[in-house]
This record gives sequence, structure tokens and C-alpha cells, in this order.
Amino acid sequence: MAGNSSRRGATRKAGSKKGATVGSGGQRRRALEGKGPTPKAEDRVYHPAHKRKVAAEKRTTTSGRPTAGASRSAAGTRGGRTSSTHEMVAGRNSVLEALRAGIPVTTVYLASRLEADDRTREIVATAAEAGYPLLEVGRAELDRLTDGAVHQGVALQVPPYAYAEPDDLLDTADVAGAAPLVVALDGVTDPRNLGAVLRSAGAFGAHGVLVPERRSAGVTAAAWKVSAGAAARVPVARATNLTRALQAYRQAGLFVVGLDAGGDVPLGELPYANDPLVLVVGSEGKGLSRLVREQCDAIASIPIASAVESLNAGVAAGIALYEVARQRTA
Repeated sequence: MAGNSSRRGATRKAGSKKGATVGSGGQRRRALEGKGPTPKAEDRVYHPAHKRKVAAEKRTTTSGRPTAGASRSAAGTRGGRTSSTHEMVAGRNSVLEALRAGIPVTTVYLASRLEADDRTREIVATAAEAGYPLLEVGRAELDRLTDGAVHQGVALQVPPYAYAEPDDLLDTADVAGAAPLVVALDGVTDPRNLGAVLRSAGAFGAHGVLVPERRSAGVTAAAWKVSAGAAARVPVARATNLTRALQAYRQAGLFVVGLDAGGDVPLGELPYANDPLVLVVGSEGKGLSRLVREQCDAIASIPIASAVESLNAGVAAGIALYEVARQRTA
């Protein structure tokens, strides 16, 4: 049998020519010529990246400067850097809360043959009204997308956040015609604290929030929810090195004031409130790091009733921003 198979494999039809090329590399070469490289995603009109690019361009002001709200679009921020991963929000309550909070959404996923209730009906209605893509998938695929989380047949994907550069925050203040007011976070790792800081920053007129790239909270779905929409209005910049970013701010004429329980100036006597200012908030447990503290022109403390109590970063930033706003409007 092996011999017969060998003979059949070696047989050629009469009149056929032995090809000059070996293998498949040279075959059908003419059919493959002229197609060129694949266009970028943002250049394909049917691709979501193209729609995001167009929307970001619409948010850009006529002067060529991006608006504060455009900071969350990669195409709309000068020198912006987009976070590298998408985030999944799973579960009916979590997805519904995210949609109600106005979190940006790439896709809403629904399991096949999903049992409807009031929450799922509102999810579908809200997503449809906002124009978010609705995609029906199998439960196995939804398990894979959510990494095994309890999704209850519903999940949504949050697009990567496009961070501004530290200098962009000064541009935002320049456009507003006000003395720059920036909040920097040192070692704050809870995204809910970042969301609370963003909410206070929006309420009291700060021009942006600065976070370090490493060992710091980022703009996740949790931060979006707590910010109550402020994450769409207040730009967040990411610094490769927070200490060097503060040095650059000082060289640009800003004063740096740190918040720490052991500060030598009470918050009611906060210096430089009417000047270009950076407020630095440390983590609840460790406070300000040594290198960051060395960059501060003053360290202010918030008087509290008990020495054993402490304020988290979101609360401390809100109180300090209120005091700055009070002095600036006095």
C-alpha cells in the first residue's frame, strides 16, 4: 500500500510543466501585489477608533487647544498617553450604576437567552439611548471576558483613559485665565480616592490632577463612578517621576504645598493660596514620601479633634481645595 501511495503521489498529468518555484512562497504572487499595508484602525471609517478620533477632534477648540473634557480621548490630548488595558465591569448592579454615572463605554455585553428584569431592561435602554454597542455573546465567552467574575449575564467594557501631560494642566489654567491650581497625589492607590479628588477638584476650580505612573491609582471605572462625572471635565496627567514633575512646576513659577498631619502650618493659614499652586496629598498610611516632601515650599496640616484619627486622601484634598477657593474669592 505504501508503494502504491508513493507512485500516486509522484504521478503528474501529461503535458504539465515542472514549476520553477518550490513551495507556496512564489505562487499566486501577482494576485497579492498592490494591496499595500493595512490602514491604521483610526483611519478605517467603520472602526470604533475612527469614531473616537472624530469625536475628539470635535471637542478641540478653534484655537487648537484641547478642552478639559477632551483629555480622556487619545486623539484630543496634546501629548496624551493612553492607558494600555481595557477594563471590564461585571454584574447587573455594577453595570447599571456605571451607565447611570455616565462612564464612557466601548461595548455592552449581554449573555445569550438572558433572563430579563428591571435592571437589564434599563441597561439595554440606557445603552441604546447613549449609542453604545450592544453585543450578545455566549456565557462561556462572557466568563472569559470577565476573567471568571460573577457577571449575571451582563458586562461592559470601559475604554482606556488618555492621560494628559503635566504641562497640559498649566495650559488649561492659561485658557481659563486663572492662577494654576493643581492637585498631585503621592502614593494614593485607591481609585475611589482618586475619584473623590476629581470630584472636589471640579467643584473648587482646580485645573487638573497629577498622578505618578507607578504605585498610584489610575482612572478606572471605580474612579469614574465616585467622581460623579468630574472625570470627564477635570484632566488627569500622569508623570513618569512625580518628584521631577514637581521640580518642573517650581521652575515654571508654581509653589508646592504638601498636606501632612505633622505639618508646620495650619490649613487656615495656608500660604500661597492666591499664587500658582500645587497641593500635594499623600497616602493615608504613609503620608508624603521623603523626596516629595523635599520639593514642598510648605507643609500644611488639617486640625482634627483626635490625634488617633486620620483623613483619607479624598477628604483631605476636598478640605484643602475649599480653603484655597475661599482665600481666592475673599
